[in-house]
Amino acid sequence: MPRTKKRSSNKGGQHGHVQPFSDEDASIETLSHCSSLSDVVSVADEGAEVSEDTAQEDFQYKLKGFIDSTVDKSAKTRQSALDGLKTAMANRILYEFISERRMTITDSIERCLKKGKGDEQRAAASLACLLCIQLGSGIESEEVLKTLKPIFKNILADTSAHIQARQAVATSLGLCTLVAEDDILDVFSTMECFENLFARSYAKGDGTFPSVNPQMSQLHTNALLSWALLLTICSGSQLKEVLRKHVHKLPGLLESDDVNMRIAAGETIALLFELARDMDADFEIDNYNDLCDKLSALATDCNKHRAKTDKRKQRSVFRDVLKAVEDGDFQSETIRFGTERMTIDSWVRKRTYDAFREFVGSGMNYHLQANEFIRDVFELGPPILVDSETMKAMKISRFERHLHNSAAFKARTKARSKFRDKRVDVGEF
Repeated sequence: MPRTKKRSSNKGGQHGHVQPFSDEDASIETLSHCSSLSDVVSVADEGAEVSEDTAQEDFQYKLKGFIDSTVDKSAKTRQSALDGLKTAMANRILYEFISERRMTITDSIERCLKKGKGDEQRAAASLACLLCIQLGSGIESEEVLKTLKPIFKNILADTSAHIQARQAVATSLGLCTLVAEDDILDVFSTMECFENLFARSYAKGDGTFPSVNPQMSQLHTNALLSWALLLTICSGSQLKEVLRKHVHKLPGLLESDDVNMRIAAGETIALLFELARDMDADFEIDNYNDLCDKLSALATDCNKHRAKTDKRKQRSVFRDVLKAVEDGDFQSETIRFGTERMTIDSWVRKRTYDAFREFVGSGMNYHLQANEFIRDVFELGPPILVDSETMKAMKISRFERHLHNSAAFKARTKARSKFRDKRVDVGEF
């Protein structure tokens, strides 16, 4: 990316339009395997080093312009700035740059969530999640969530709020909570917010189902998926309570007219069975045969009123869900990134992987290689692209922060998982 010969003295926030973040900008990541660890880069050719420094300076200059423009008077400019920051965070590791500007970015997200409309709120909610992914599990992301969680919950509960904003918040709050929430009781409280939404698609007392329009059904689906994500970090006692309340009602969602809701419900049921059987291998539910019949019908669905693409997608998912419920099997998948590979070998890991991939998109493989937090989540160890000399050359204060965040995540995971190391009697449901 060539350096401009002359820069305007005006900041990005004073321009009427912000250039969108392009693939060319994102491709700067190829200049360094791990940009967050590239303060000292060993380059044999001095000219190449100068060129890289120039590109990095231009890249950061553009990011600063985006940050400034998140407070522009123009809603279009603000949204463009939010989208630019989202693309950058999805495609690169920007820990130090973001850490130094965390409060400013958080304030901008808060302002856009409160004062923006529709698409702007949706972009701000997604940016909040990417901010937490960049910061990792530690005090910095906890402060971000502490600021934004009340706003997220207000939007979720506000029936007059824009439906797209509520949909985005339902997804973002789930992953932000997974990354940054430091109290498992608060996790459970957030799960109850999601329950209050998707439970509105449950069958009524007389056995009939409520009429839910497609936009509202998508909100309920997003809430269900975030709820399922947080199930993966619940304690045994909390999981037992979840099973008592929901294991008989969730199968009703399999009859939804919305293919996305049917699939989300099926995958959540498979996840619940996996978690319950981790605690009690003999876990059973009433009406087990009826559930298997429903899953089998969806795995071989020939309903002429449904689109072919929906039926094809649904059949593939429900074949796997049926195997999970009947036999406890999981169709494993191998993810390759760089010289490494990772196996998705459980519904817990699948739900977690899908949640991160939804935000970083095509940058997922890069984050698996270079993002220390995401590598901790999937137990991949330190980034192998960082050589010992680079590690030694890192700023010790920043390195210590990384270690602290890593230790915080591991300690939190251990505390959440301790109940699963022992068999817990979940009884019959």
